[in-house]
Amino acid sequence: MGGGFRGIAAKSSHHKASEFPNKLSQMKGVTIKIMEEMDLKINRSSSPSDLKITDMRFVNLKGAPMHCILVKLYTNQGITGVGEVRDFGSYYYAAQLKGRILGENPCNVEKIFKRLKQHMGPARQAGGVSGIEIALWDLAGKAYGVPVYQMLGGRYRDSVRVYCDLGVNPPPGRKDGRRIAEILKGHIDKFGFTMVKAVMGVETVQHLHPNEVVLSAPLGLLKQMQEHGALTGALNRGDRPDLQSDVSLFPLRNRAYDSGAVEMPYLFYRLTERGLDLFEQEIAAMRDVLGYEIPLAIDHIGRINLEDCGRLLRRLEKYNLAWVEDALPPYYVKEYKTLSQMSGVPLATGEDAFALEGYEELCRERAVPIIHPDICSAGGILEMKRIGDMAERYHVAMIAHMCETPVTALATAHMGVATENFVASEFNAPDVPWWDDIVTGFGGPIIKNGFITPNDKPGLGFDDTNDEVLAEHLMPGMGGVWDETGFWDTIYSNDRKFS
Repeated sequence: MGGGFRGIAAKSSHHKASEFPNKLSQMKGVTIKIMEEMDLKINRSSSPSDLKITDMRFVNLKGAPMHCILVKLYTNQGITGVGEVRDFGSYYYAAQLKGRILGENPCNVEKIFKRLKQHMGPARQAGGVSGIEIALWDLAGKAYGVPVYQMLGGRYRDSVRVYCDLGVNPPPGRKDGRRIAEILKGHIDKFGFTMVKAVMGVETVQHLHPNEVVLSAPLGLLKQMQEHGALTGALNRGDRPDLQSDVSLFPLRNRAYDSGAVEMPYLFYRLTERGLDLFEQEIAAMRDVLGYEIPLAIDHIGRINLEDCGRLLRRLEKYNLAWVEDALPPYYVKEYKTLSQMSGVPLATGEDAFALEGYEELCRERAVPIIHPDICSAGGILEMKRIGDMAERYHVAMIAHMCETPVTALATAHMGVATENFVASEFNAPDVPWWDDIVTGFGGPIIKNGFITPNDKPGLGFDDTNDEVLAEHLMPGMGGVWDETGFWDTIYSNDRKFS
């Protein structure tokens, strides 16, 4: 019996030995195939350790959907990275930092960000640092041949949900609640959005009902604020280039700016009982058109004080709003906490806050259930992910403000798929037909069926900007496509934060 077993074992051993060379050959073939596939993904033109930033240039776009500012970083190895300064900002916020990053390795993203962080400020003032940070991640991803989301730790989800705004070129005519909802419904049907947001403020309601007293205010103030607001809007959109170039008009421009900078408690607007009725009427009309199934958020409810905000929000509870946005400045933490306790309407804020420190108290106090950063003000990709991770510890959701080009949309999407408490990103260009064409090589529309799905291409997932399209949509009086910026190369100061 033992001999029989040894015989069987010997035959088995001889059989396996004869198969070994064949299996080894097969494994070798598979290994070579895998290595060939990997080789195709490696950027042989890049040596990441030797990569250096050699230049930084800009393009100012009009109506993309806003005044949008692209920033491009160049390197000694021919690779470029693209980022974006906050909408309605200034390229100056990034240009002044050029001399501080020339010669640096763009793959050292955090080191460069920490060097530049002290140059951030509220809202658009943080756009320079944020735009550079986004471009650094695009460059690092291209250098190492991996998508940005992978460098952030991988994905929680394949795609990010997108919620839609009215757009920047809506059809002419009266923009009351019903008409706004009809336009939004058109965007839903065309693009497949599953969430929407409308702008409806007390000032708009007053304009829609000129024979009614919606707002009580010092006599003449409402007219002055309306005129100054229209002037600032025209300046921001690029419709009044004379306000950028004619020095004699600068005092008028500055007075308009001053009016817009007055915070809510100091304007002394009061919302009348009739104003509450008419505002509610506009929101009811939106729900009549959209129904109650789709989430509806309301932005820019007006520059009214805390007490009147509370009165208005209580009126709007029955319309099951997804959130009301930026009812107060983001640094009004105690006031937000009070306002949250005055009604059941969720509050969101944060597009004008910057860096993680700008959101910590809001979340720690749970003053709002939703933070709403813009990646071009928050500090860029990694800082916004850190903000989201911090908010998650306090059970606060994160939704992104996003009124910029596909560059920012994709940066937000890469961050969003890698951040657990991320809910959705804004989109404010449903009526800008050339929006997708700003970048090349993404492989189709950026938004499909109401979602953005980052691809597996290196960096942010597109090849480059479409410079022919950019040249057709330049902001008047603000240069051309990637103009030379040598003036900024040697601008430097001792920025150390201690003596």
